[in-house]
Amino acid sequence: MATEVATFCPLCVSRCGATATVDDGRLLALRPLPGHPTGQAICVKGKAAPEIVAHPERLLHPLRRTAPKGAADPGWERIGWEEALATVAARLTAIAAESGPEAVVFGSSSPSTSAMSDSVDWLTRLRRAFGSPNFVSYVELCAWGRRLATTYTWGEPVPGAYLPDLERAGCVLFWGYNPSVSRLAHATATTAALRRGAKLVVVDPRRAGLASKADHWLRVRPGTDGALALAITHQMIENGWYDHDFVARWTNAPWAVRTDTGELLAPGTPPPDGVATRRVWDLIAEKCARFTPDVAERITGVPADRITAVARLLREARPVAFYTWSGLEQHSNATQTVRAISQLYALTGCLDVPGGNVLFTPVPANPVDGAPLLSAEQRAKAIGVGERPLGPARFEFVTGEDFYRAALDGVPYRARALVNFGANLVLAHGDSARGRDALGALDFFVHTDLFLNPTAEQADIVLPATSAWEAEALRIGFETGQDAQSTVQLRRPLVAPRGEARPDLRIIFDLALALGLGEHFFDGDLEAAWRHQLAPSGLGLDQLRAAPEGIRLPLRTVHRKYEQRGFRTPSGVVELYSETLLRQGYPPLPVYDEPSISPLSRPDLAARYPLILTCAKSLFFCESQHRAITGLRKSAPDPQVELHPDTAAARGITAGDWVRLETPRGSVRARAKFNVNLDPGVVCGQHGWWQPAAGLGEPGYPVTGEGSANLNLVLSQGPSDPVSGSSPLRASLCEIAREHG
Repeated sequence: MATEVATFCPLCVSRCGATATVDDGRLLALRPLPGHPTGQAICVKGKAAPEIVAHPERLLHPLRRTAPKGAADPGWERIGWEEALATVAARLTAIAAESGPEAVVFGSSSPSTSAMSDSVDWLTRLRRAFGSPNFVSYVELCAWGRRLATTYTWGEPVPGAYLPDLERAGCVLFWGYNPSVSRLAHATATTAALRRGAKLVVVDPRRAGLASKADHWLRVRPGTDGALALAITHQMIENGWYDHDFVARWTNAPWAVRTDTGELLAPGTPPPDGVATRRVWDLIAEKCARFTPDVAERITGVPADRITAVARLLREARPVAFYTWSGLEQHSNATQTVRAISQLYALTGCLDVPGGNVLFTPVPANPVDGAPLLSAEQRAKAIGVGERPLGPARFEFVTGEDFYRAALDGVPYRARALVNFGANLVLAHGDSARGRDALGALDFFVHTDLFLNPTAEQADIVLPATSAWEAEALRIGFETGQDAQSTVQLRRPLVAPRGEARPDLRIIFDLALALGLGEHFFDGDLEAAWRHQLAPSGLGLDQLRAAPEGIRLPLRTVHRKYEQRGFRTPSGVVELYSETLLRQGYPPLPVYDEPSISPLSRPDLAARYPLILTCAKSLFFCESQHRAITGLRKSAPDPQVELHPDTAAARGITAGDWVRLETPRGSVRARAKFNVNLDPGVVCGQHGWWQPAAGLGEPGYPVTGEGSANLNLVLSQGPSDPVSGSSPLRASLCEIAREHG
């Protein structure tokens, strides 16, 4: 007899509340969970959960490589868990003894686009307990712009932690963000906001998702968002459309800057004799004045009158709530772009006010990421920190570019091993061929996943993970609003694990025990670990199991918290002018840098590759996952590249033709899809194509070589952002030609 079970879907950052239908040990369906703060809708990927669980190609047993690296067939041999864990522990311990624990890199798929959100904090704890400062998880491609770069302005992640209060917003600004694909809970909340009269501004090269409902859609040239932000800010300053009191009291705009050294002088501090100074505000106004609407239109393609109209709307329709995503992070100028948008948002004065971006009160809980377990000495050994001291390595994250260099070239030292949970590095980063070579150069590589993939094929040991629906997981806070952030839910297993697969969290604890780190992992007792995590909340596991829909604590949002504690910057105010950046040789005020691979920066390439290439997520897949799932692949059977009909006509291309998308690094295949809303000079591709769908007879594609549809094969990791190492995956150059024969 079928039963209905309250749960939530962890396949992406939206973590939608869901109702599962289960019958005789089988998951049959997933639908929304009314009353849950993120339960208004379930996307197509969540609805495919039954197929993901039951797929015949699931990994079911630990595997060991028997063939040499580089062999066409890894020669997988089934082994037991005890042997697998012992092998992993022995190899990692030996490498740490010979080269230091920093030679072992840990990795995971992004918790924003996978079920690793269930366990990533515990994986971080394992890495730190082991002694490694190196974690590769795409942070330079997905998180840098909304979480880490913003700390150089606000001292905290804005909008990564200060989330849009969509229920009260007067104006919603989505910049490089399509929540219909990336965070469905935001999409449904935004639709509700529009129904009650809120305004919407979307900045995106494509008219996708909610952009069709926007009061203003700004079709920006890929990679020129910084110029657009400075132009809007100029109009705000020029017309007085900003919060004068907030800027004067809570930013360093009134502070003086020494013209000789660039150092700041706090208010009331006289300059040394003979030293000239200028106000930060005057410097900001001067820099932004270079980006008049007409100048910005020539750079960005956004009409001048639209720039002025948006600046006015951001004042008249306050409070403004905004959010950004990877559309701003995969660029060679990502840090400066984010700084420019942070500056713009500071001028609205809407941070931590009702309807702005708010740090909702969290459920009290003990942190479990193990920050005290890693010494400062080990943290200083992070790969990449010497080259980019303010970049991801400062926060213990390793960029793909730096990881590959360490594995292949031994810079700054040789990365010898990788402990990886689900990250399909070969498909996720640019320079795919180099990535595969880097994985092949490792002395030891252990990979955990649901399916074999091109990254797993380079591993020495593969460990089978359960799907999220076969695992128990604790979620403290769902982020999107105060009700959501006040909710705690224990997701129960809906069906039994298949084969010998184990939950990621169980594998992490088992590895900790095998490595002799059990004292930091409650001697392997998951329930004891969760009880410790929950202790400050007053909630118990029995309570949560009795309320599978979750328990909502009576928490209240406190606004304008900075009035009591200041901002968590070195100065205690919003740092529009950053001495932290200045000391490392970076511009202290936001600047616009032309994308490193564009018609203007590389006219030598533009003659051969005249089109600007960007890329975007597919609605139907989580990055490089799930193209084997029949219910998803039937809606998107082929890799696609979107282009304007005029662009296609000039090349003799008709809709549905197979085309070659060519860059200076080679070419890949895709089907042409027409999009009349694209600028004729811009085309949009899709990454992540490799997997066949046997149930439909749809083919797979080689990662490299003839017939590949792997977009990242022909995209480069550089020239990358000088602060973060973010790759220019969303702004480069290409040409398109119709396939013949």
